Amino acid sequence: MTVFGTRPEAIKMAPIILKMKEEKENFAPITVLTGQHKEMLDQVMDIFHIVPDYNLHVMKEEQTLSSITTSVINKLDNIINKTNPDVILVHGDTTTTFAASVSAFYHKIPLGHVEAGLRTWDKYSPYPEEMNRQMTDTLSDIYFAPTELSRSNLLKQNFNDNRIYITGNTAIDALKQTVDQNYHHDVLDDIDNNHRIILLTMHRRENQGEPMYRAFTAIKEEVIKHPDIEVVYPVHLSPVVQKMAHEVFDGCSRIHLVDPLDVVDFHNMSARSYFIMTDSGGVQEEAPSLGKPVLVLREHTERPEGVKAGTLKLIGTSSTKIKESMEQLLDDEDIYKKMSHAKNPYGDGKASDRILKALDTFINEESGVESNGN
Repeated sequence: MTVFGTRPEAIKMAPIILKMKEEKENFAPITVLTGQHKEMLDQVMDIFHIVPDYNLHVMKEEQTLSSITTSVINKLDNIINKTNPDVILVHGDTTTTFAASVSAFYHKIPLGHVEAGLRTWDKYSPYPEEMNRQMTDTLSDIYFAPTELSRSNLLKQNFNDNRIYITGNTAIDALKQTVDQNYHHDVLDDIDNNHRIILLTMHRRENQGEPMYRAFTAIKEEVIKHPDIEVVYPVHLSPVVQKMAHEVFDGCSRIHLVDPLDVVDFHNMSARSYFIMTDSGGVQEEAPSLGKPVLVLREHTERPEGVKAGTLKLIGTSSTKIKESMEQLLDDEDIYKKMSHAKNPYGDGKASDRILKALDTFINEESGVESNGN
C-alpha cells in the first residue's frame, strides 16, 4: 500500500507504483490518496495514468496540522483493516506521511519510508517537515535513503543498517517520463526568445510574511536592473502566498504569475530556465539532472549533497544575499558554468528498481519465503 497526499509525494511515488504494475508477479499495489492537496494532486495522477484505489478527501478550508493528522489516521483505519497490506509505503516528510506512519504502527503493518534520512537537525526548520520525517523514520522498518549522507544520518540515530538501502531519488525516475524537447506553454509566447528565464517557486510556511516580502522585492529589483531576464512564477494556491505575490509583482511585465504547473509543465519549464530560485525540496533534486543552478531561498536544507556538489547555493531570504547571488549567475559566466555542470548527487533514474528489489527481499524474509531476486 502506498499512501500519499501532496503533489510532490505523488510525483515521487508514481514511478514506484508504475513499476509495481509492471511486476505483477511480485506486487499488487494499493494506492491511497489522502487529498492533502487536491487539484495539484489530481493533475499528477492523471499525467501518470494512475487511478487511486481509495481517496480519503481530507482537504478542508482552513485546515490545521492537527485536523489533517487526525483525519488521516481515522480514515485509514477501515482501509487498512479491509486490505491488510504486507507493507505500507510513505514518502518524505508531509503531515500525510507522519499520520500514515502512525496508522501503520497502530495496525502493526511494516512501514517503508521512501526518501528516508533527510535532516536539518533543527526541528522547526523546515516546519513541520523536519519532525515529520524524523518521527516517520522512528516508526519505519525499511528505509530507502536517496544518498550516502541520508544513510549516515539514519545510522547516527541507530537505525538498523541491514534495513537501509541507498536507492537514489525517484524524482529523477519521474524526469525520464516528463521532459520533452518539443514542449510548449502559453507563457513562453510572452517571453522574448533572447531573454533568460528564471523559474521561481516559494511557498513554505516559515517563509510566509516578511521573509517572502523581502525575497520578492529583491527579485523584482533585479528584474528591473537586468532588461534581458524574465521570471516565471507558478504561484502556490495558498491565499497568503497569492496575496503577497500580486502585491509585489503586479505591474512588472517581465514577471509572469501563472497558475500552479503540473509535473510535465514544471519539469519542462525547469529545462528551459536559465536558473531556478526555490524554497522547495524536490526542485533541489530535479534541477541537477537538467543542468540548472538552484538558489535555495531557505536558511537550512535537508539536501546538503547538492550544496556540496556545487549545483545548489543556500542563500536564505536576505535582500542583499539574494541580489548578490542572482547577479553572480547572471553576470559571471564561470560561476554559472561551474554550477550548471556540477554532478548530480541524487541518482541515475533507477531508484524505483532498487526500491522494488529491496521490498521483494524484505517481504519474502518477513514471510519466510526465499526471494526470487527480481
